[in-house]
Amino acid sequence: MKAIMGKKIQPGDVIIVRYEGPKGGPGMREMLSPTSAISGMGMGDKVALITDGRFSGGTRGLSIGHVSPEAAAGGPIGLVRDGDTIVIDLKKKTVDIGIDAKELEQRRAGFRPPEPKFTSGWLARYARLVTSANTGAVLK
Repeated sequence: MKAIMGKKIQPGDVIIVRYEGPKGGPGMREMLSPTSAISGMGMGDKVALITDGRFSGGTRGLSIGHVSPEAAAGGPIGLVRDGDTIVIDLKKKTVDIGIDAKELEQRRAGFRPPEPKFTSGWLARYARLVTSANTGAVLK
């Protein structure tokens, strides 16, 4: 939201909102605030937003959610860096990072998810045991 509201987003950018999936949230926060802000700035048809979080029926523009595996589980969304090219093919229904396999493996080897937001209580238990959105975000 800081980048969006600070007008740092340019036409053609892909905004990545990560660590909002079942494990990283924990839970799956609604992405209506960033998509509304993007749309309100007249950028809804000029940028894309990709997240491991979720969207409501009020979402506008190119919005890709429920990305699995999520960033907190070591998914590729956690390996994206500022300046990377994101390739979205709507016909093939694919999203790829425009880097070679060697670079992707190096990033994966060095990946460390952030510390959990909760270390005790129900949310900590949920974050430890929840599966990705593509498997229903159920507890193992």
